[in-house]
Amino acid sequence: MIPGQFEYHAPSTLDEALALLAEHGSDARVLAGGQSLIPLMKLRLASPAVLVDLNGVDSLSGIEESDGQLRIGAMTRHSALERSELIASRYPLIADAAAVIADPLVRNRGTTGGSLAHADPAGDLGSVMTALGAEVGVAGPGGARTLSIDELLLGPFMTTLDEGEILTEVRVPQPEAGSGGAYEKLERKVGDFATAAVAVQITRANGSCSAAGIGLTAVGPTTIRASEAEDALTGSSLDDDALRAAADLAAAASDPAADLRGSEEYKRDMVRVLTLRALRRAVERAGG
Repeated sequence: MIPGQFEYHAPSTLDEALALLAEHGSDARVLAGGQSLIPLMKLRLASPAVLVDLNGVDSLSGIEESDGQLRIGAMTRHSALERSELIASRYPLIADAAAVIADPLVRNRGTTGGSLAHADPAGDLGSVMTALGAEVGVAGPGGARTLSIDELLLGPFMTTLDEGEILTEVRVPQPEAGSGGAYEKLERKVGDFATAAVAVQITRANGSCSAAGIGLTAVGPTTIRASEAEDALTGSSLDDDALRAAADLAAAASDPAADLRGSEEYKRDMVRVLTLRALRRAVERAGG
């Protein structure tokens, strides 16, 4: 199908983009990678009167470490995360997920900020950033503000971004010594949405777990933080019994719906299996 008519703007700076959103109000939509918005427009499920294309705003792209954080520009492509030596060496959880987001065509166009702002509960980066304890920078008519990932993701395809606001960057705390992460995803075929997926990040100190993050993908109406599993791991020796107990708690935290990919019971059990696999890999990567 063909999208309806719309007015197109291609600003070159963030200030220009914000001014256009302020001018057009609720009639305007931001275009980042377009991998979700364009199909919706083709099906006439979305019919924005105005598109504000961020692809010319160079300041919104980039990957760097500074001030104790990994900073990922909102317009950074998934493929850039997949190819980054910094990500591969220091943030294996992100590298794992970036390699299994959809297919190469989508990864070449899709963006980090666009994925998070779309807030698809089956999106891989929501659970990854949840496990990592990330926050996002936001710019809008009222100035700049910072949201934790838990504050950003409100529900299925819903965020706490206000009208006229743009997600500008993602900030991840730099890992401490003894940290490791992993992402495990079950999909029917390569490039499909997850049947279930689990993101895990742990830190070891003095022989025990000093911090843990677990995010669940595609098993609830939004990204799920398995907080009871995180609490159970923290302070544990990260032996196999502790990992199995955490995997059981993560499965209990899931809220899957039955569909063509499987029953509720099947998906919940897959969360248990994937959590245990991810935890074992994370512990190995942390040096345990």
